[in-house]
Amino acid sequence: MSALADMVLNGAGAGAVWALVGLGFVIIYKSTGVINFAQGGLMLVGAYVAYNMHVTWGWPFWVSIPGAVIVGALVGMLLEFLVLRHMIGKPPFSQLMVTLGLLFVLQEICANIWGLDQLDLASPWGNDTVSILGAPIRVDGLWTIVLAAILVTGFFVFFRYSRIGLSMRATALDFEAAAAQGINPRTVYQASWAIAGAVAALAAVMAAAAPNSLTPALQLSALIAFPAIILGGLDSPAGAIVGGLVIGIGNNIAARYFGDWMPWLGQSFAGVFPYVIMIAVLLVRPYGLFGTKEVRRI
Repeated sequence: MSALADMVLNGAGAGAVWALVGLGFVIIYKSTGVINFAQGGLMLVGAYVAYNMHVTWGWPFWVSIPGAVIVGALVGMLLEFLVLRHMIGKPPFSQLMVTLGLLFVLQEICANIWGLDQLDLASPWGNDTVSILGAPIRVDGLWTIVLAAILVTGFFVFFRYSRIGLSMRATALDFEAAAAQGINPRTVYQASWAIAGAVAALAAVMAAAAPNSLTPALQLSALIAFPAIILGGLDSPAGAIVGGLVIGIGNNIAARYFGDWMPWLGQSFAGVFPYVIMIAVLLVRPYGLFGTKEVRRI
C-alpha cells in the first residue's frame, strides 16, 4: 500500500506542476484558438523574478510568489500589447510561429540577465516530506496539488459566469461573430495573456522550488506538459488538471517498474511514456478526455 501511495501521490505532485503549465496553454487556446509556445518563456521570467525577490532582495517566500505572479501577468500583457495585438485576425499558423519566436526571445533575455548557472530558489519546505498511508510524500508536491485545485475551480467560475470569461469563449468559438456582437477582441487577448503569464509564473516557482533548481532549461517543462493538455483537451481547464495528473502518475509508475518489467525499452523510456499515454487516448478520443468535439457542416 505504501509503495502505491508513494507512486500515486508523488506522481500527482509532479503532475500538478504540469497541470498548472497546461492551464496557461488552455487559457490562450480557449480565448484565441492559438497554441502559445511562449508559455515556457513566461515561466522563465516568473521563476527568475521570484528568485530575485526572495533570494536577492530578501522578501519572504510567500510574498515573492504573488509578486512573481503579478510580474508574470504584466509581462503577458506587455507581449500582447507589443506583438500579439497586431496578429488579431491573422492565420492561426502565423500567430503560432510568433509565439514560438517570443519563446526564443524570452529565453535569451533571461539567460543574458541571470546567466546559465543553477540557482537555488530557497523554498521554505526544502526536501521536507510527510507520511501519508506509510509513504513519504513531498510537501512541495502537496502544495502544488492544492494550488492546482484552487485554480481550476476559479477558472471554471471565471469562464462560466464572468463577462470577460464569456467573451473569451465567444471569441475563440467565432472571432467575427463575437466582434459583430460588440466584443472587443483586444480586451479578450489582453486578459488571456495576463492570466497565462500569471499561471506560468506560479507553475515555474513550484517547478523550480527545492529540491529542484532554477536554470534556463525550466522552459522545457512547457513541452513536457504538452501531452497533458492534448490528453485532457486543448479547450478544457479541467482537462489540463486531469491530464497533468494522469501523465504525472503514469510517468512515476513507468520510471519505477518499466525498467524491471521490460528492460529492452531502456531506462529512459519513462521520459517518453507521457507521449505513449497521449497517443493511446487520442486513438480513442481525438479531442482529448474533456475537449469539445468540433462539428462541421457542409
